[in-house]
Amino acid sequence: MKQLLFVLVAITLFSCKDDSKVEEAVANIPIEFKVERFDQIFYQSKPEDLNKIKAQYPFFFPAGNPDSIWVNKLQNPLLKELYKEVQMKYPTLGPVEADMEKMFAYVQYYFPKYKTPRVITLISEVDTEAKAFYVDTLALVSLDCYLGKDHRFYVDFPEYKKAELEENQILPNLVSTFCYGKIAPPTDRTLLSAMIYYGKELYVKDKLIPFYSDAVKIGYTETQLQFCQANEYYMWSNLVENKLLYDSNPKNELRFIKPAPFSKFYLEIDTQTPGRVGQWLGWQIVRSYMENNDDVTLEQLLAMDAKTIFDNSKYKPKKQ
Repeated sequence: MKQLLFVLVAITLFSCKDDSKVEEAVANIPIEFKVERFDQIFYQSKPEDLNKIKAQYPFFFPAGNPDSIWVNKLQNPLLKELYKEVQMKYPTLGPVEADMEKMFAYVQYYFPKYKTPRVITLISEVDTEAKAFYVDTLALVSLDCYLGKDHRFYVDFPEYKKAELEENQILPNLVSTFCYGKIAPPTDRTLLSAMIYYGKELYVKDKLIPFYSDAVKIGYTETQLQFCQANEYYMWSNLVENKLLYDSNPKNELRFIKPAPFSKFYLEIDTQTPGRVGQWLGWQIVRSYMENNDDVTLEQLLAMDAKTIFDNSKYKPKKQ
């Protein structure tokens, strides 16, 4: 027992020392950027300013659309009200901008070829499919999609989707889109492959936004996160016993991976579960793999197949 305790303490101390080295290196990476408030530039403009704005931000003005479309937006009462609400919530982006600066430093540490992107905020008319994008040299944030879950503009949204509309989801959403093309796609349609794919994405959040809580990284409440932690063994056992891990039925992704009010084990307890528990379990598998294979780099992990990760993860949740 004493020997086991010594090993655990040694692992913990080594891990803390390693984390400190990363933090020190990241702190020395110079980051310079300025958030461009396109939402303010556009909605405070006049029709005669359009040509100048279009020259500065051509990607927001698709070819073939007449200027009358943009003039109508400037004069639309509903969009004016939306703009007003955005300015009330985000007169400045102080805390968000400070977190972005830290995130971009972590990006350059783990992905050196990616330099600080151009960051632009806009209003997308509450298009929740386009809340935030971070691709190569450009990061876009639709501020009207982050006014807070209780905002009156979101009253008709399902409750489970409202959690995605909080300010603290801006960076997690940016990281999710940053992962596009960097994580090897699943080689099959099994539930386990989908779990580990999203587990990798969440692990990237561990690395790029380590200053955020696990609940915020995955978009859970603290209560939902605690449910997963307390019931990890039972959820995992259910998937194993029902032989779902290597099942290719696409319904499994709807039950355990895709956003939903709750996950579907087809048990009485279902309504107490958060949606996407398959993603959370995949996250724990990936974490276990990296803890037991500390010579693997982040980029190597993202390129690795699910079977290799699972087989070498030593993942075995404990019964509480």
